[in-house]
Amino acid sequence: MIFLGHFIEYTETISMVHEQQLLQSLSQHFGFATFRTGQAQTITQLLAGQSSLAIFPTGSGKSLCYQLTALHLPNLTLVVSPLLALMQDQIDFLQKKGIAAASLDSTQSKAQSQAIMQGIRSGDIKILMVSVERFKNERFREFIKQIPVSMMVVDEAHCISEWGHNFRPDYLKLPEYRKALNIPLVLLLTATATKKVKKDMAEKFHIEAQHIVQTGFYRANLDINVLALSNDEKLTHLVHSVNAQIGAGIVYVTLQQQAEQVAKQLQASGIKAAAYHAGLGDDVRQQVQQAFMQNQLQVVVATIAFGMGVDKSDIRFVIHFDLPKSIENYSQEIGRAGRDGQSSQCTVLANLDGIATVENFVYGDTPELSGVETVIKTIQSEHQSGRWDMQELALSKASNIRVLALKTLLVQLEIRGVLTSQYAYYADFRVKLLYAEQKILAKFDQQRQQFLQLVFSATQFKKVWGTVDIASLVSQGVDRERVVSALDYLSEQGLVELESKRVMQVYDVNIERLEQANLAEQLYTYFKSKEQSELKRIAAMIRFFELDRCLSANLAHYFDDTDAPEMCGHCSVCKGRVAQLVASQQRVLPSDEQLRTNVFGLQKHLHNASESASADTVLRFLTGVTTPMFSKYKLKQLPGFACCEGHRYAVVTDKIKQLGLVRD
Repeated sequence: MIFLGHFIEYTETISMVHEQQLLQSLSQHFGFATFRTGQAQTITQLLAGQSSLAIFPTGSGKSLCYQLTALHLPNLTLVVSPLLALMQDQIDFLQKKGIAAASLDSTQSKAQSQAIMQGIRSGDIKILMVSVERFKNERFREFIKQIPVSMMVVDEAHCISEWGHNFRPDYLKLPEYRKALNIPLVLLLTATATKKVKKDMAEKFHIEAQHIVQTGFYRANLDINVLALSNDEKLTHLVHSVNAQIGAGIVYVTLQQQAEQVAKQLQASGIKAAAYHAGLGDDVRQQVQQAFMQNQLQVVVATIAFGMGVDKSDIRFVIHFDLPKSIENYSQEIGRAGRDGQSSQCTVLANLDGIATVENFVYGDTPELSGVETVIKTIQSEHQSGRWDMQELALSKASNIRVLALKTLLVQLEIRGVLTSQYAYYADFRVKLLYAEQKILAKFDQQRQQFLQLVFSATQFKKVWGTVDIASLVSQGVDRERVVSALDYLSEQGLVELESKRVMQVYDVNIERLEQANLAEQLYTYFKSKEQSELKRIAAMIRFFELDRCLSANLAHYFDDTDAPEMCGHCSVCKGRVAQLVASQQRVLPSDEQLRTNVFGLQKHLHNASESASADTVLRFLTGVTTPMFSKYKLKQLPGFACCEGHRYAVVTDKIKQLGLVRD
């Protein structure tokens, strides 16, 4: 799809940018004499107006493809990135190269945001980085609508695909945002895409097959090793392995608590180590990352929260203390090692003990049929003349569906034509006048004065801050967007301080499709299909770690790279060590009597709260898998919570069915 409005504007400009000019630009701005494999092709395609998909291994220079292209485009390049740390690293890099780049994010002060927006308006800033969630921000959308954008870049683009390992529902809306903003050019970037995911990504942005640039996935400097160890053997091996290493590394674990424990045990062995996980404060995580970057720490023991934003080229080893979530996650995580091209060790300390934990994450994300029905009934009861205003967290609690799964459900309703996403808005605006009202009004002509007087008259002031009653203004026929735009302008000009909160999502509802028979069952079937797909992904990972053929070659084949050597000569299989994974010990379920006591206690507790315990709730309670209702009814405090943690879901299911504690 070509967006002619902007395409014609810059085609003449870029058609004259030849390879020699690109090399000069590369040297001038980035200090490189030559392009890496795939970079020149991608940049040339973009400058010829051809949207492209670039699939390069981690650390192979994907970012340069948009950074250099942006310098030769007339207008702003808008980069969508999934991680704040990743954005900041790239902005720091670009600014050091003298390239004007910035981000808009929630950590900035109003003055910082205003300065960045002014720089974008004036054309001084060439590259703007935002998260996909920023598009839900009404004020951001009003701002970016006014800015001509030459190119949209989607980093970690596999998140767009429903079949990708880090699927993020909000990413599915990016094609719509691109169309609404009339952006002529798109670049998708990822390191990990199977054949199916690659096809899905390209179709969503109408990228031609000939404009997919995929370089080899195989990296000769990574030594991939799988060691079958019991839990009792892991720590001793880890300490020995880290002590044998020269240089820094990452140790990946599954749970936050584990990160803390393993880090302390490494410290006790004289190793400079620290934990990193999402449960730590921002300042602590930043300190740990900074210490690691400056080689003050040798090891970071981390959950998957760590790594994507870490641009450290000399990581010498990556050790998985637990099984990763999938082959895709594994490949991304080991891809952080050896970006300087030097030999690096990638080791998995593997057994079957962690399978239950990985699988149970999947089960926790599958909504119950009753939850899907609650969402549909909520839409039916709340929509007004085909418009539905929804607050995400409240609906998550009411339906007992985790937020990510709820987002996926809403996207599925959009795909089925039941909902059409319109926009998001802040339900509440608070304003503080920084000058007397009359002084502010005096800065505008009479027509604007009248409008602002209307806005101020609808603002209920309590001492310093006032709440703007936008609903009242809309009922008088005032355009909501004009109110928001006026408030934003006053804030940008330093005339008022503005606060906004409680995001509401607005949808148009197709009532006929909403009321079709079996809609809830169709959606529930979709989630169960996704659940089985994820479980198969986990099974594929186990098969991979137990392979008796070259691990490097098979990893490359998984990601549709057919050019890798059939035998790398440096993985554990090529060295004659084939792993057979076993459980460290035979796990024993609680006694039948104890299970009955725990389940009856749960049922009684929920009955007293006028709720019933579904089969899924019972299973989640016993295996320690939480959903929104667990907080609401304080289920984690009941005796028996997580008494079957570490046991596979299917095993616990069979047992409680055998005891007659749940029905099929």
